[in-house]
Amino acid sequence: MALQKKICASSMEELQKALSDKGLTVSPVPEKGRCLFTTRDFSPGEVIIWEEPYVSVPNKSSAKCEWCFTSTNLKRCSACHVVYYCGNTCQKSDWKLHRVECKALSKVDKERIKSLTPSVRLMVKLYLRRKLQDEKVIPATVLDNFNLVESLVSHIADIDEKQLVLYAQMANLVNLILQRPEMSIKEIAEKFSKFSCNAHTICDAELKPLGTGLYPLVSIINHSCLPNSVLIFEGRMAVVRAVQHIPKGTEVLISYIEMAGSTATRQKALSGQYFFSCTCIRCIKLGQNDDIQESAVLEGYRCKDKRCSGFLLRDSGNKGFRCQLCGLFRDREEIKIVVNEMESMSEKASFSLSNGHASVMYKMIEKLQQKLYHQFSVNLMRTRENLLKILMELQDWKEALKYCRLTIPVYKRVYPECHPLLGLQYYTCGKLEWWLGETGEAYRSLAKAAEILRITHGTNTNFMKELFVKIEEARAEFSYRISSTWKIEEDV
Repeated sequence: MALQKKICASSMEELQKALSDKGLTVSPVPEKGRCLFTTRDFSPGEVIIWEEPYVSVPNKSSAKCEWCFTSTNLKRCSACHVVYYCGNTCQKSDWKLHRVECKALSKVDKERIKSLTPSVRLMVKLYLRRKLQDEKVIPATVLDNFNLVESLVSHIADIDEKQLVLYAQMANLVNLILQRPEMSIKEIAEKFSKFSCNAHTICDAELKPLGTGLYPLVSIINHSCLPNSVLIFEGRMAVVRAVQHIPKGTEVLISYIEMAGSTATRQKALSGQYFFSCTCIRCIKLGQNDDIQESAVLEGYRCKDKRCSGFLLRDSGNKGFRCQLCGLFRDREEIKIVVNEMESMSEKASFSLSNGHASVMYKMIEKLQQKLYHQFSVNLMRTRENLLKILMELQDWKEALKYCRLTIPVYKRVYPECHPLLGLQYYTCGKLEWWLGETGEAYRSLAKAAEILRITHGTNTNFMKELFVKIEEARAEFSYRISSTWKIEEDV
């Protein structure tokens, strides 16, 4: 996501000055392009940089406020019938941009409006905001201007023909909405390619997707599979915090991808969307013994002896797999039969019409996976995550807690110790324990969640304030129960 093209010297000088006030600087690095470095020390939990989106749109899964992304008290724009707001404050905040977007959308026929994707709307808003900044209707600043968007990498030369055709079709729709013949379809298509590499999914505090935004400054930050920082959203605002001590002169790094997976899986994800191979300290071990073993545990098969905790590697004769702990052989055809049965069942589960039926199906899949996969398998973890979600919706708290507890040891293995997903899993565990009256366990789980999330999420958001209240309630209830037990024992 690093910057590709050079910004003019005067603009770059102004950008460097603005960043220096934040303890940051942009410097070029061979093979990586422009990178964000620290010019002072940062402590765990400290905000490194924050940025409002240049443009953003909510996703289409459900109606949300265009400005703050809330889903309550919504009213639809009576002119375009596309955009929602939760109140006058958000509508006024977005009015300069939506006023011109609204006029453009109002001229589009209803059938096309129905097929309007968030990506197309994001592009429309991008060009409209640029025009409004050129006309001084919306002020441009050193840290908020179209030049920063222009200098983002597109990787258009690496896009396959099928994707290029899709971008061209989307570009035609943008041109139709904006009614600006001077705009080049090729130029718009290239910007769609920039979106693919640089746009961020905006999530709530529990990392549930809300929409998409373009953050040119945050996009300077490069990837690592063992990052020193984390990107979290507070409303639409992107906030990057240090998750460990970052000394002066260190490159700021975040993760672009899901980190639960083997090195080969992570590399495939990075090259598929971002067109580069990671060379972080985790990835340079690709193909080495430690990496092969970790891949076999996370994504391979287990020993068929239930008493053995070993993992399998392909046998030299290629007829099956051999346990690296006890040496027991497992036939390839035996594994293939179980895999085919799991795939068939997974397909049926994805089409289940009720949560009750889906939970039965996923439990059957889990049973098969336990025969085949290691206890730290990512595939088994995903199945248990699905079961947790379904059981939460069914309000089967006891069974949900069972599955939540099963996932935590795997989370601790596949994620760094200060990762928001690990903190949120402890948070879910604590909530379930609280609802089931297990106050001591709830207090411990919520405290573990807070230990991680106060670094990744900060301490001032509503989510974190509510977490701190829950911890105090659980602590007070736990203390009361202990003192009551002591009193009863004394009376006896």
